Amino acid sequence: MTELLFIRHGPTEWNEGGRIQGRSDVPLSDSGRDEVRSWTLPAPFQSWACLCSPLARARETAALLGFDTPQIVDDLQEMHWGEWEGHTLDTLRAIDPEAFRRNEDRGLDFRPAGGESPREVKARLAQWVASLDKEVLPAVIVCHKGVLRAVLSLATGWDMFDDPPEKLREPCAHLYTIQGDSLMVNQLNISLKSSNI
Repeated sequence: MTELLFIRHGPTEWNEGGRIQGRSDVPLSDSGRDEVRSWTLPAPFQSWACLCSPLARARETAALLGFDTPQIVDDLQEMHWGEWEGHTLDTLRAIDPEAFRRNEDRGLDFRPAGGESPREVKARLAQWVASLDKEVLPAVIVCHKGVLRAVLSLATGWDMFDDPPEKLREPCAHLYTIQGDSLMVNQLNISLKSSNI
C-alpha cells in the first residue's frame, strides 16, 4: 500500500479567460506563478518523488513547488479537447445549445469534437496506476483538472452524470492510497495555503 498526492497546476491566461486548454501547451500566467509561489506543500509530502504531466503549466508548477527534476509522465496529460481547445464553454454552448446539452448528459462518455472522453482518460489512468513502478512511490502528482476528475471517478465509481461525491477545491491537494491496482480516497482538499493536513 502506498500513496499519491495529486495537485492541479497553477492558473494560466487561458484559465483566467475561461478558455479550454486540453493538450494546448499554455504556460502559467504571471499571476499564476505568483499564486503557486504562495502555496505551501505540507511537510510530509516535500520529500516525496514528483511525477508530472509534460505540459508546461504542470512542469512550471512542479518547479515552483521545489521539484526541479520531476519524472515526466505522458499519461498525466490533460484530457484532449480536440477542436474545442482555445474556446470557452459559453461560446460552444451558444453554437447548438441542445446538442451540447445532450453531449454533457452523456457523463463519462461526453466527447469534445475530435477529442477524448472522460471514460478514456479514466481508462488511461487506471492502466497507468496498474503499471506504476512502486519504487518511485510515494509521489506528488502535478497534473490537470480533467485528470483530477478522472482519478476521483476511478477511486469512487463516480459516473460524472451528477455532481462529484465531494467538490475538489483549489488550491488543494488530494491524497489517494494505492491498494493492488486500485485507488482509494485517503483525504481530499488538503489546503496548499497552510502546512496543516
